Amino acid sequence: MPETVDTVLSGREVLDALVGNLERVIVGKRPVVELAMAVLAAGGHLLLTDVPGVGKTVLGRAMARSIGGTFKRVQCTPDLLPSDITGGMVYDAGRSTFRFVPGPLFANVVLADELNRATPRTQAAFLEAMDEGQVSADGAAHPLPKPFFLIATLNPLEQHGTYPLPEGELDRFLASASLGYLSVADEAVMVARQQHSHPVDLLRAVTDPMQVLQVQDAVRRMRVDPTLITYAVEIVAATRDRSDVIFGGSPRASLGLVRLAQARALLAERDFVVPDDIKGSARAVLVHRLVMRGRGDTASALIDEILSRVPVPVFRR
Repeated sequence: MPETVDTVLSGREVLDALVGNLERVIVGKRPVVELAMAVLAAGGHLLLTDVPGVGKTVLGRAMARSIGGTFKRVQCTPDLLPSDITGGMVYDAGRSTFRFVPGPLFANVVLADELNRATPRTQAAFLEAMDEGQVSADGAAHPLPKPFFLIATLNPLEQHGTYPLPEGELDRFLASASLGYLSVADEAVMVARQQHSHPVDLLRAVTDPMQVLQVQDAVRRMRVDPTLITYAVEIVAATRDRSDVIFGGSPRASLGLVRLAQARALLAERDFVVPDDIKGSARAVLVHRLVMRGRGDTASALIDEILSRVPVPVFRR
């Protein structure tokens, strides 16, 4: 059996096991769970815009337990300092020297809760970690654990005391999503499961960080036809130079769209990308990146209009 097929099967098995494990605690939200797995497999970071109490923290904890990794949660507040997140140099009296004490960013899965409540200076502390997988302190670089997966949350209802996220920071999130409220039936299942203990406390690892890194490598090797790369770029380019858009998708968005499509292909047990992988990834990759000019203009409607207008290339395996 060709090595690429072996890689696809093993990667698919890992992702299937992760999705199944998460669904033991995240009820009725399979599309968001699969998106979270695809973002992790693509080596990106996830932005969740949601109301309180719908399971954002549970998702982060469950992902960390499922991959056998570490989990840290940062509650973002206006008085939070960059060093509270990254760590910093502390004087060691016993050795008469300074040593670096890691902050909560040093974990495999990090939840930055209500990121827009932190000041712009503190928000910027996440950028190096998201881009380069490291933090710098006193002129020295300190690598973060691998894999490193950041989940940031925004609360759309509470605007008082928040700082808008700059476009450059939003652009560094590969995808965005919303868990939303459960149906009555699913919410009843969730409540019943938590009568005596929380299901996340009973989760066991179904993989390990090394296997996750292997899955991320498999995603990068998914075959993408040149016509599909052009198709992805045309979709992103169509968000620019419009009267109803202040900021459209960046070249980083084009890279992210192709990479997330590769992860979707792996989830579908293929070693090649098809047009539906790109179309199915476009909304998650672009909606948080677009800055619309008018209040009545929505990024989601614009993306739907672009997907209906940009010609889908004739694709052959």
